[in-house]
Amino acid sequence: MLTPEMFLILFIVVGVVSRVNIVSVAASLLLILRMLRLERYFPMLERRSLELGLLFLMISILVPLANGKVNGKEAAEAIFSVAGIATILGGIVATVINNRGLILLQTNPSLLLSIVVGTVVGIVLFRGMPVGPLMAAALAAVTIGLIDLIGNLFR
Repeated sequence: MLTPEMFLILFIVVGVVSRVNIVSVAASLLLILRMLRLERYFPMLERRSLELGLLFLMISILVPLANGKVNGKEAAEAIFSVAGIATILGGIVATVINNRGLILLQTNPSLLLSIVVGTVVGIVLFRGMPVGPLMAAALAAVTIGLIDLIGNLFR
């Protein structure tokens, strides 16, 4: 049986071998906390890390506005363009299905391993960008819903 430490070491190795540093670093930090017997902070990390990650993601997206690379006129023109409207709709759809992904992860936390495996495969084989574990869960939730719907049609 795999212990939590063994799982974390496995993630460290997978991250190093596949050159997905963020997986290795996250697993290493959690392993250090576990080895220092600081597991009491895990519930807080579980609750707040997603918010903190989203905060830094939002900061990275807003930097071009903050440093003047995008001015107000350009932003207004972009919003009302076809691409801008499509992007607004994409943001709406993403937030709605991301909520489904969050619910999926809350009800089935064991699926996190699958998300990490899928993320590593996506990075290594398809040169993907690992910015969306929550979106991965959302897409999985939608896919599961479609499979259930199709299955119910044939019953």
